[in-house]
Amino acid sequence: MSNLHIKNGRVIDPANGVDAVQDLYIVDGKVAALGAAPEGFTAARTIDASGLVVAPGLVDLAARLREPGYEYKATLESEMQAALHGGVTSLVCPPDTDPVLDEPGLVEMLKHRARSRNGAHVHPLGALTMGLKGEALTEMAELTEAGCIGFAQAEMPVTDTNVLLRALQYAKTFGFTVWLRPQDAYIGKGGVAHSGPLASRMGLSGVPVMAETIALHTIFELVRSTGARVHLCRLSSAAGLELVRAAKAEGLPVTCDVGAHHVHLTDADINFFDPNARLTPPLRSQRDRDAIRAALADGTVDAICSDHTPVDDDEKLLPFAEASPGATGLELLLSLAIKWSETLGNGHAAGDKHLFKALQRVTSDPARVAGLDAGHLRVGASADVVLFDPAERWLVEAGALASQGKHTPFLGYEMPGQVKATIVAGRVAYERKAA
Repeated sequence: MSNLHIKNGRVIDPANGVDAVQDLYIVDGKVAALGAAPEGFTAARTIDASGLVVAPGLVDLAARLREPGYEYKATLESEMQAALHGGVTSLVCPPDTDPVLDEPGLVEMLKHRARSRNGAHVHPLGALTMGLKGEALTEMAELTEAGCIGFAQAEMPVTDTNVLLRALQYAKTFGFTVWLRPQDAYIGKGGVAHSGPLASRMGLSGVPVMAETIALHTIFELVRSTGARVHLCRLSSAAGLELVRAAKAEGLPVTCDVGAHHVHLTDADINFFDPNARLTPPLRSQRDRDAIRAALADGTVDAICSDHTPVDDDEKLLPFAEASPGATGLELLLSLAIKWSETLGNGHAAGDKHLFKALQRVTSDPARVAGLDAGHLRVGASADVVLFDPAERWLVEAGALASQGKHTPFLGYEMPGQVKATIVAGRVAYERKAA
């Protein structure tokens, strides 16, 4: 690590209300000063960020790294590179690996392997139940000591509500957060698209909105009873968001996120059975998409996540209903957040308050949700920084993606916001080569 001076950049740090052109000084991997140089500072390297935004590194609440167990889909090496290319410096990974992250030794091994890659900071979620089977609870205290920041069931709903009640009681006792994706275990089971006219016309089995809302009603009743803190993952419907809005107004300790794909796409984007648009939860109606955007704007939704799920060709290049759900997202998260801000600012994100709000939803807000000391540029904080050009457009092409998963519904789209450099703990971990 060396002393870094990043000069002439537009520093946007939502956590501290900063949006101004000023210099950033980094010493020994930490933020040393903003504006004027600290006393006795000598730069080993100076980066001219003229015309660029200098922001905290992105915090992603859902990124599957596919290790251990699914290395044929992706590896820690490839996905760490993808994170750096996308300006993501901290990421949360779900427990649905093989084997499942239900033993402290597995968590410690994953953390060790991630650290050895010198990439983004990896924060695992431990399994809520052994093997994600929804039966016996895991040793949450031991998993927390091993490095887990919360507990989840990934895509495996707990069918026995009594087990979920016990899990929340236990989590409340020790102050743990439980991360749940609201999905009824039976309604919509086996569905591949949003239940609606489009799925009916295409002959696709549907997942109705009530699969999400029924689960939310259950979760909120359990939260009222236990007082446990719950984070709701990847909400997809207008009705679901209304329930969250009411729960927050009631004072329940809940937060929620949405997947970046759902901020922009609808079930109409399945087009002619495009397997790249096969996602979980499914892309829903335009009304749902518009409700997600509004909930992001008013703060009902706390964060945008990439829902990064690399899938290999053998499992994706199949008929729509047979294709594995998931899409690559780490390298698109920043651009999709900027793209959302453009919907607020009539197509102009670079110079107004909307870019500030977009960055808040992918930096300080997700860090708050996950309980991480990240997503900000306070003096003394780890120098996790992204430099990007908000005005520069780039084309999403499979060959240009660092992730081993090349499948995304945004292939062929032109995106705003080109990452120029990513700094992790004061080290320039990625620099985009000049064309």
